[in-house]
Amino acid sequence: MFNTSNIAHLTRRRLLGINAQFARRWQSTGSEPPPAGGHLPSIATSTILRSTRDSAIRTPGIHWLDEGASTTPGNVLAGRETRKMNLYQAVRDAMSIALTKDDTAVIFGEDVAFGGVFRCTMGLAEEFGRERVFNTPLTEQGIAGFGIGLASMGHTAIAEIQFADYIFPAFDQIVNEAAKHRFRSGGQFGVGALTIRCPTMSVGHGGLYHSQSPEGYFMGASGLKIVIPRSPIQAKGLLLASIRDPNPVIFMEPKILYRSAVEQVPVDDFEIPLGKAEVLVPGSDLTLLTWGTPLYHCETALSMLSSPPAPLGPHVPASLRSAKIELIDLRTILPWDVDTITESVNRTGRLVIVHEASRTGGVGGEISAEIQKRCFLKLNAPVKRVTGWDTPVPMQYEKFFIPDPLRILDAVVETLSY
Repeated sequence: MFNTSNIAHLTRRRLLGINAQFARRWQSTGSEPPPAGGHLPSIATSTILRSTRDSAIRTPGIHWLDEGASTTPGNVLAGRETRKMNLYQAVRDAMSIALTKDDTAVIFGEDVAFGGVFRCTMGLAEEFGRERVFNTPLTEQGIAGFGIGLASMGHTAIAEIQFADYIFPAFDQIVNEAAKHRFRSGGQFGVGALTIRCPTMSVGHGGLYHSQSPEGYFMGASGLKIVIPRSPIQAKGLLLASIRDPNPVIFMEPKILYRSAVEQVPVDDFEIPLGKAEVLVPGSDLTLLTWGTPLYHCETALSMLSSPPAPLGPHVPASLRSAKIELIDLRTILPWDVDTITESVNRTGRLVIVHEASRTGGVGGEISAEIQKRCFLKLNAPVKRVTGWDTPVPMQYEKFFIPDPLRILDAVVETLSY
């Protein structure tokens, strides 16, 4: 059960005290409060996002699949075009390419013919026909089972579960059928052409039925892959790789990023490899590992560590402000990139894992156990987890549930000070 003794040092009382300090300072000095967006990094100003054409086409790991890319490797970047897209537009672009290049590909789910609740399939039914992009009844187990049948018969099945929170009725079909299809036949047949898309993670006001992060529930389902992108370029490349992967993939899209994460996205066909983490910020003193939305909270926490706002100054020792933190995006949750994380922790000696799902049964627990086994003699501090609490996601207090920058900062300071 939820144990208040586990709450991080920067508790709600401290947060209220910090707000009060800000208010008193503004009143006493007559200075203006900070802008609505604040002075700290946000998703809109994140340096993680690639806002120029040159940076976009040089995305690490990008693999071009359009005609001519393989025959002119020395000139593969010449003439590449990009377009400004948010995450849902990049997802739509990926599915449009999949439908164009694969005549067997079909997209289906609740309301997808109308564009979907997040508009990820907007216009696809009109462009490719309603026999290839169509609505289904409101039955998640039916959607998954139908996708398994289509994939087993040679079609490329792209299914949408309207919210990841509602994937549980399809759990038996996914875990007992899709994941085991190839194994039970001795490799004679499988459903590798099945991709299940679903919006995931918190949105600020989703509460117990629209803000869950269920990736951990599938960790024991051998035969599946689980992918969570952080940005539009990543979403397009990872989704195309998922659709073409020879294994069934659950592709979870952080819903808060659908419109807030914007990049220059290459318009050509490309993939980003599954099963490979990406080091976003190199470092030598601590490894900070996460995926999806919390990446941006981690970026904010690192800014607060190096240049803490005045009210946080007493809580961030000066000796730690120059620490070099290695920030890693896991991207593929199953199978996760053991080698990259192990190499990083062996160098830094410290690991902090951040995810929105509850602590008990979360992905962080599996990673912690494996890293402790592989890096035990190199660890300078216990592996630290910053997660959601072991409660349902609350409606009114959702911001206190998710691992925000203050909780991440507190964990980093504690681990560096160990």
